[in-house]
Amino acid sequence: MKLSSVFGVTLSACTITAVAALGFSNQAQALIFSGNSSGTWGEPDPGAFNIYATYNGVGTNDFKWGLSLPDNPRFATPANSLLFEGTSFASNINSLFKIGDLSYYNGTVPLYTNVEKVPLNLRLSFNNPVVKTEVFEFDFKLINTQNDPNIPITDIANADYVFPTPAFAKRSFSYDGKEYTLELTGFSQDGGLTSAKELRAIEGATTKAGIYAKINLVPATEKVPEPGVVGGLSLLGLYVVTRKKFLQK
Repeated sequence: MKLSSVFGVTLSACTITAVAALGFSNQAQALIFSGNSSGTWGEPDPGAFNIYATYNGVGTNDFKWGLSLPDNPRFATPANSLLFEGTSFASNINSLFKIGDLSYYNGTVPLYTNVEKVPLNLRLSFNNPVVKTEVFEFDFKLINTQNDPNIPITDIANADYVFPTPAFAKRSFSYDGKEYTLELTGFSQDGGLTSAKELRAIEGATTKAGIYAKINLVPATEKVPEPGVVGGLSLLGLYVVTRKKFLQK
């Protein structure tokens, strides 16, 4: 038996396997996910500090929190609010795209009436590459600052802000036997050219920004390999080697 022949056949099988795997990777990169987004706010977590938590808008896209006292000169502004507006989207793998807009109004409300975080039930209605709907829950942390009387009320140091909590910044879904993640990457007010991890609103004003995201393919090394063409080609290479040995005998 010629040892070099066996190595040649084995190398060919390995080459086929590698080329097939590379082809699958290129196909994933070219995959386009498109559709429309919408979202509703869930039941908030007041936290231990806010013993008089006040809120409304659960089940809608317009969530308000904090007690508003319109007859009190100090608390004459409306309550704080978060308005989520969905949008259409189209993106390939590992590319930034806008998944919606968030408007944050910073009102002046009494202590102990705020909430600490609220979940956004983000609904993606895909129309490509498959028609299906996925719902992802992301927690948004609300930081309500206590205003410093020694600086102007409109100073950025008095601004309240919101951000998706790191532990809830990524969610997964499956398509065509593969696992993908939807990752919220941050806020942008210039079409994604720059990004911030939080959205700040100064006292008595509204700030609006796009929420940007990525859809990523989970690497095969992070999950159990699926039986498929790559595994089949590896078995084919083993069969060819065995067959070669048998014929040469």
